[in-house]
Amino acid sequence: MRLVLASTSPRRHELLTLLGLRFDVVAPPFVEQVMPHISAEQQAVEFAVGKARSCIEQCSDALIIGSDTLISLGAEVMGKPVDVADAETMLRRMAGQRHKIFTAVAMVGPEPESCEVQVATVLVTMKPMNEDAMATYLRTGDSLGKAGAYSIQGGGATLIERIEGDYTAAVGLPLRTVADMLRRRGVACPVNVSQLYARKPYPNWDRFSL
Repeated sequence: MRLVLASTSPRRHELLTLLGLRFDVVAPPFVEQVMPHISAEQQAVEFAVGKARSCIEQCSDALIIGSDTLISLGAEVMGKPVDVADAETMLRRMAGQRHKIFTAVAMVGPEPESCEVQVATVLVTMKPMNEDAMATYLRTGDSLGKAGAYSIQGGGATLIERIEGDYTAAVGLPLRTVADMLRRRGVACPVNVSQLYARKPYPNWDRFSL
């Protein structure tokens, strides 16, 4: 069965590669628009499904994986910052607080009506405000294009005290969840997933192991 990752995220590409599968990458035409009055979890689901379904026409013979990650700080939904100033505002609001990461995974096809969705949730505790550390991180530009304005696999890790949940879900694609969903579709991963999680072959994975 042809496997397609409906994503422009290099991180999701890197993570899915760790499962040892052959897959194609297609940029989904779906456009995300974060709505403040809808929960982060619900929107992540809608965006993951939307990305996958938007690729059906050009990938009608494939099993398509769509994924999306959003953050909630209390009832507030946090997507990607529009600029560095917005990123700084987000990080200041989260400093010293706990927030939730919701990463949804949708699998669509090969039959158009076939769709399964799972959500992985990660609880993140940020360190109290450190002006120098935040300024240094913001100067790298790494906060742009990331939900919540930080990357746990990059320099944003210095702002995090601990996480509770699947590290790969915090990065953007929960590999255990994906492997289980694929198995239900009859697609076996060449890589032993338990051994993969034991090895933790991705930046900063060891740093946040429970």
